Amino acid sequence: MDLNLHSLPRRLIELRIEHGDLDSLIDQAALARPDDELSVRRLKKRRLLLRDQISRLEAELDPPEPA
Repeated sequence: MDLNLHSLPRRLIELRIEHGDLDSLIDQAALARPDDELSVRRLKKRRLLLRDQISRLEAELDPPEPA
């Protein structure tokens, strides 16, 4: 089993890619179906959750230095 497949840096890259994909999907959904606000809100909520996960992983990989 390759341990690199489950490394934190790799997971961070995957989350960033998914976040970018959601950005594109949100833009497309807003243009293609402007009346479907519920779907756009759900996509935005998912994107926000991904952003939170990305922030947590970034802090874990590069913790802030004590003052």
